[in-house]
Amino acid sequence: MSHDGVGPRAALRPLALLTVGVLAVPALAGCGSDDPAGKPLAGADIARADRSGIADGGTLRWAVDTVPDTLNAFQSDADATTTRIAQAVLPSMYRMDSRGRPVRNPDYLESAEVVDTEPRQVVLYRLDQQAVWSDGREIGAADFAAQWRALSGKDTAYWTARNAGYDRIEKIERGKNDLEVKVTFSRPYADWKSLFTPLYPKEVMGTPDSFNDGARKKLKVTAGPFTVKKVDTGEDEVTLTRNTRWWGDPARLSTIVLRAVPRDKRISALSAGTVDLAEIDPAAARRITAAALPRSGGSPLAGPGAHRSAADALRSWAIANGSDEEAADEEVSARKKLSEKMAKYARQQKALAGFEVRKSLEPAYTQLALNGADGPLADERVRRAVARALDRQAIAEAVLEPLGLPAEPLGSHLALSGQAAYADGSGALGEQDAKEARALLADAGWVPGGPVKKEEDEGEEAAGSEGEKGGDSEEDTESEGGDDGTYIVGDDDKAPRDSGTGAGRLEQGDGDDKAPRDSGTSTRQLKQGGAPGAYAPEGTAAPARAGNARVAKDGKALTLRFVLPSGPGSDTLRTVAGRISEMLERIGIGTKITKVDDESYFKDHIASGEYDLALYSWPATAYPATDARPVYAKPVPAADGSLNVEQNYTRVGTDRVDQLFDQAVTTLDASERHALLRKADSRIWAAAGSIPLYQRPQLTAARKNLTNAGAFGFRTPVYEDMGFLKKPARGPGAESAGPSAGD
Repeated sequence: MSHDGVGPRAALRPLALLTVGVLAVPALAGCGSDDPAGKPLAGADIARADRSGIADGGTLRWAVDTVPDTLNAFQSDADATTTRIAQAVLPSMYRMDSRGRPVRNPDYLESAEVVDTEPRQVVLYRLDQQAVWSDGREIGAADFAAQWRALSGKDTAYWTARNAGYDRIEKIERGKNDLEVKVTFSRPYADWKSLFTPLYPKEVMGTPDSFNDGARKKLKVTAGPFTVKKVDTGEDEVTLTRNTRWWGDPARLSTIVLRAVPRDKRISALSAGTVDLAEIDPAAARRITAAALPRSGGSPLAGPGAHRSAADALRSWAIANGSDEEAADEEVSARKKLSEKMAKYARQQKALAGFEVRKSLEPAYTQLALNGADGPLADERVRRAVARALDRQAIAEAVLEPLGLPAEPLGSHLALSGQAAYADGSGALGEQDAKEARALLADAGWVPGGPVKKEEDEGEEAAGSEGEKGGDSEEDTESEGGDDGTYIVGDDDKAPRDSGTGAGRLEQGDGDDKAPRDSGTSTRQLKQGGAPGAYAPEGTAAPARAGNARVAKDGKALTLRFVLPSGPGSDTLRTVAGRISEMLERIGIGTKITKVDDESYFKDHIASGEYDLALYSWPATAYPATDARPVYAKPVPAADGSLNVEQNYTRVGTDRVDQLFDQAVTTLDASERHALLRKADSRIWAAAGSIPLYQRPQLTAARKNLTNAGAFGFRTPVYEDMGFLKKPARGPGAESAGPSAGD
């Protein structure tokens, strides 16, 4: 998971109806160009090297978030480490290229193509003749059929997390020979390339018991460049070793150890030499970058002996200048602790000089989610007002520019720049426009300067979601600007804040709201000639700094509950939330930011709908017709009376969007399918349930001599090519000394 926040633990692979006739959906931006998909904003940064220059052997110690609870990627508790292991040890018919598009994996497939469409779609797979499982058995139709039966959804004894695509298969047969597998679909399925990646052996998929329990902690049979040697929950690591039956390019590394290291402990692990590769946050990246800079002069921290002499001198000086011995000892102790911390920091920096930061953009994006189930955001006009208030360019710049990454806001919910289905559909919502945002609020009955009932007198809450109780809240902060409906002459706290953290910069392009922060309409100006703290009568309209006055309706100010995770790694999300709150304040919307534990963030808040605004991320896949549908499908009532939202945590959806997804997933012509997906995306934009902000940064610390590993971007890692560069020869006839790290 990327450093900038929490993403749903979903196996993407895990109102509000749009008013007909009222809102016209503009043409998609860029659709007139030859290729609206464009190019990836950033490529992989993996220190590419030819295999001939990589030493044979060595151990790569790779920091991961968890030791997975299961090695079965099709179970609900599978996670990112499960996927990483599956990529290294199991067959994948297709993998992602540098543009985020599926490409045939030649180690397993000689070819795969649709050979019939009438009366049924038929796909013929021709397997590589050398492809075998680690027990020597050929990979074949029996494995494909076992996986289909397990994931089809027909046998509820299999505890599967998803069956998309497999539920459309009618039968699987052996072709003309053992190397051919013929898959016949009962209904057309455009995303057929998503299937059988990963492919598990029939020993895992053959029975419910082996599926449910047999592959949780061990994989006896594999078929990749590596095999699972051990899952050690005590040591929090998974060990992969070379597969001796691997028929492709031999793995350069002898061992990969996936070691669970918390994000906030990774600098310590890197400097201690216990890991060679780790995704990191921006603060860690800055430390590693600084460690690589030339150091000038000697360190003031000369060593243990220097601490003793400095401490003795300080104590003598303190006593000579009137301090008693106890106070002097306390001062010495405090200085010594500080000195020890500085010495530890210096030692870490010296060790970190052996690493570098490799950076790209992750195949995932961060969005602002607007809960449209109830409250003010159930009104599409209010959601659209929130969306029109956002300067997405400024937000992207705030996150990505300091990291030296392309700072462009994302234009699609369904794909990222460079992927085949991408096109900028944000024109369906419209550009940032504070004046238009305020007009939308007024049309919905939310007007600035209206009387507001006092919460402390009448027990009323500001308008927002009902779920504001949250006992797991760590901190609540509310943006100011007319929250009690009375105007206080000379109350500077009610003026728009200029924190010096970029708010002024964010004003650019903010519609007609371009007045200087301390203009003649500010409360500082009104303070002259008035008694500080004097109250105007309740109900008196606010003066005409009105652009920022809190809007109200039916006696309630518009305040939205903004829920955020509180754990390490979420600093970027909290920064983004602060920027968004400032932008909303300018159109009269207040926010109450609530920080909650990471563990409860999705379960107790996002999935249960206990929020108004939230920030979280979704992965981008090569198969949006299949994978994105549950994220944007219109919620429907379940049999028990509850609302089935699937993964649509904003609760905003339309029948037309569902129809477009259904059409796209059955359309085999790629250009037609992409056109349908772009239409769906434009309508998702128009409904304003979620607002894509930016593609997430991917920062990876890597030992400098480690190659073909790092920030992979879209590309699926090629595990057999990873390794450590050969050491330079010492002289004529000298041989390589092998890996310089991780032996």
